[in-house]
Amino acid sequence: MRLRRAARVILIGAPGVGKGTQSERLLSRFPQLSAISSGDLLRHNVKNRTPLGIKVEHTMKTGGLVSDNLILRLITNELNTRGWLSGGRPNVMTLSSSAASELSSFDEPAVASRGMDPFLSSLELDPNAGARLSSQASEDPSASFLLDGFPRTAPQAERLDDIVPINWAVSIQTPVDVILERISSRWVHEPSGRVYNTSFNAPKVPGLDDVTGEPLVRRADDSEDVYRARFRKFQETSEPLLEHYAKKGVLWEVHGHSSDEISPKLFREFERRFL
Repeated sequence: MRLRRAARVILIGAPGVGKGTQSERLLSRFPQLSAISSGDLLRHNVKNRTPLGIKVEHTMKTGGLVSDNLILRLITNELNTRGWLSGGRPNVMTLSSSAASELSSFDEPAVASRGMDPFLSSLELDPNAGARLSSQASEDPSASFLLDGFPRTAPQAERLDDIVPINWAVSIQTPVDVILERISSRWVHEPSGRVYNTSFNAPKVPGLDDVTGEPLVRRADDSEDVYRARFRKFQETSEPLLEHYAKKGVLWEVHGHSSDEISPKLFREFERRFL
C-alpha cells in the first residue's frame, strides 16, 4: 500500500489508553511510516556523546526538563538528515550524519572558550528559519512519520508547526473507568519490561514471568489515586493541544474500550486520508 502524500502523525491520549500499542500497529501495517521518538533521539545523543547529548545529559540525570528549543533542534536535525526538509541549515548535530561523530569529539569548554555555541538552535539564531523550513517540508510519501513524545502542549505544537506541520492528530478516547480496570490488572517483569494483564494477556503461571519464571510485580504508579492525578494533569495540557489541532482541521477522534476495537477504525481513517 503506497501512500499518496506524506503522513505526519501524532497520537494523543491519556496514560494507559494504548498509544504504544496503536503506534506499533500503525508502523507494522504501513511500512512507509517511520517512528521518530524525542526520547530515543535524546538517549541516542547522550549515549554517543554528541554536543547536544553533553548539553542535556546533566539535565536528564537530575530529573530536569529538556528545553523545547533543544527538543525542536533534535527533531529538526533528524528530519533534515533524512532529507525531509529542504533549504535548511547544514547537517549539524544530527543522528545519522558524520557531523555527529565529528562534533562529538569537540571539547565543550574549548568550544565555549572560542565563543562558539554548537547547541544554539537555528530557530533561535534566525526567527524566520522555522517558516522557511515549514514551507519546504517534503510532501513525498517517503517522508511519513509517527512522532512520539512531542508535542505535549499547545505552545510546543505551535513551535513544531513552524518546522514541520502535523497533518493528522489522533485523539484516542477510552473511558477512565476502563483504563483503571486495565491498569489494576497489569503486572510487569521489571528486568525485561515484559507486561502482562490478567484480563487479556495473563502469564502462563499466575504471578510469574513466562520466560524466566521470576516473580511479577505491580508498578508503583498503577494505583487509582496516582492514575487520577496523572489523568487530571493530562487533561490540563491536552485540552489546549487538542483545540490547537482542531482549529487547524487535522484533529480526529477515535473511541473504543480496547486496542482491538480502536485499531480497525484507526487503519480505515489513515487509509482514507493518505492512501
